[in-house]
Amino acid sequence: MEASLMGRGSLGMSYLWALVLLSGLALSNALSSTSATTTGINYGQVADDLPTPELVVGLLQSSNISRIKLFTVNATVLQAFANTGIELIVGVGNDIVASLTDPNSATEWVSANIQAYLPATKITCIAVGNEVYTGTDTQLMANLVPAMQNIHSALVSIGADTDIKITTPHALLVLNTSYPPSAGSFQPGLVGLIEPLLNLLSQTGSPFFINAYPYFAYNESPSQIPLAYVLFEPNANVVDTKNNYVYNNMLYAQVDAVYSALSALGYPNLEVIVSETGWPSKGDADEPGATLQNAQTYNGNLLQLLAQNKGTPLRPNVVLQAYLFALFNEDMKPGATSEMNYGLFEPDGTEVYNVGLTGSLSMGTKKESTSYPTGSADTPNYYSSFAKETCTDISFYNHLQVLALSSFLVLLLFLP
Repeated sequence: MEASLMGRGSLGMSYLWALVLLSGLALSNALSSTSATTTGINYGQVADDLPTPELVVGLLQSSNISRIKLFTVNATVLQAFANTGIELIVGVGNDIVASLTDPNSATEWVSANIQAYLPATKITCIAVGNEVYTGTDTQLMANLVPAMQNIHSALVSIGADTDIKITTPHALLVLNTSYPPSAGSFQPGLVGLIEPLLNLLSQTGSPFFINAYPYFAYNESPSQIPLAYVLFEPNANVVDTKNNYVYNNMLYAQVDAVYSALSALGYPNLEVIVSETGWPSKGDADEPGATLQNAQTYNGNLLQLLAQNKGTPLRPNVVLQAYLFALFNEDMKPGATSEMNYGLFEPDGTEVYNVGLTGSLSMGTKKESTSYPTGSADTPNYYSSFAKETCTDISFYNHLQVLALSSFLVLLLFLP
């Protein structure tokens, strides 16, 4: 009897360990899925040798990248990404912002460039303009918020405003003060423009986009800024003496400076998303930081940091989201050599350097389009309700599978 009990106990322990192992794998998959949602990438197309969007879909999927940001509307890209599950931020060029100050034009633009691709293409945000407030076109600055308001109204009219947010990316130069982070403030001359924008973002539940590049700060003062601090490497850290928060990397400090600036204007609850950040792998003689090793270290460490699903010292409970710049090296970008060399991949799909992304150019996989509900896109909240139903279905079936597997293993544990 004793030997029999020992044998049964040994078998039971084996099943128990199997249950623990499978539970751990399930948790690991869940964490991996969550971390993937915090990282996106900018898909620029200022090049003459890029692969087709269909092949790019496969590259992204095999690299476990589920979010991209486009700088302009591209019908071929929007069609290629249909039914892939990849989330897209669609950009609106500075050159057409003025036309969108007319409500009818904005409605037509949304109909042709957004509604036409829903719900198959998973558009989650519209980024109107780019770094408008740090440019020199004062009329463009004045047109920005009215254009955004009209686009939002058009989204409301088709019931897509819940799932598609509206925002605009800013250069870090919108800040007057960024150090220490707790003293962050906007340029005084921009406050009159920024306040109506922040009000719109707050009303629509949209994030504040910032293009944050520690590379630029280092390149301007390489002798004063520790390289390890900007590359997420071990360093002496920087302490904000006002609140004693400790910063072990410049990106966190830059983001928290933006949070402080938003709080100073009465908008502490707006989420800050890094719409661009990256490091060039090659540069000119006056760009000492632009090396392949630095680029690999910056982007590799950033990916690992984002995978931890953490917030910044000032907003520890708000998981930081960031979009790396960029997917490909782009040979037609004007300016310094570095401008053409921010890509993680060459146009032929080979890695510029290894940051742990193992993807390759291939035809991506698509979900069956018949899985989308039948009904009219004119139905109020149609897109919103579909997204909620889809997420609920996925969550329900995942939980059902885990429950069934766990129950089966527990049953085996108690079998004689």
